[in-house]
Amino acid sequence: MTGLIFDVDGTLWDSTEVVAKSWNAAIEEYTDWKLRVDAPLLRKHFGKPMSEIAKAVFPDCSDEERDFVSAKCMDNQNPFLLKEKPDLYPGVADTIIELSKKYKLFIVSNCHSGYIEALLDISGLNSYITDFTCPPYTGKYKSDNIRLIMERNNISSAHYVGDTVMDMEACKAAGVPFVFCEYGFGNVDFSDCEYIIKSFDNLRNIDFY
Repeated sequence: MTGLIFDVDGTLWDSTEVVAKSWNAAIEEYTDWKLRVDAPLLRKHFGKPMSEIAKAVFPDCSDEERDFVSAKCMDNQNPFLLKEKPDLYPGVADTIIELSKKYKLFIVSNCHSGYIEALLDISGLNSYITDFTCPPYTGKYKSDNIRLIMERNNISSAHYVGDTVMDMEACKAAGVPFVFCEYGFGNVDFSDCEYIIKSFDNLRNIDFY
């Protein structure tokens, strides 16, 4: 059985404006920091494990303080998303519906718990995604979670669709081909990509069998 596995941020949507707003609300409520985050800062780090994002965004505090504030930011994030409903990238919804007629579709991200569920609820795409996971549910990061999703769904062949070097490296470690979303957050060496797409609906033109 053939599958397509999707990253979220920079691949299916850009939620960084809303996430920045949610994090700043938490920072304002729980700290006296003057620091605020914005969408461009988050785009530079989205795709990394959440602990690494927190270290990059909140570098000048103790581990204990960072853990506390980042936890409050995570608590704020999903309610803000469900309220403000960021848009998917153009063509994502229709393309996923079309692809689901040919392939099993999955999501694997390094995101916080509830984030993938929020995207699926907002987009109405729940019924088209067979399975998904992220580190809080497995204790594993992307490469291991790609393999886990394939194994528990009896997927013998899969491509991973993402937008960052971290995605590409996870694909190498997992032994699956990488489809690079050129419109996303990151840049990669094209020689390491099986396919390069300029918009999400380009996936319709690829035969993954």
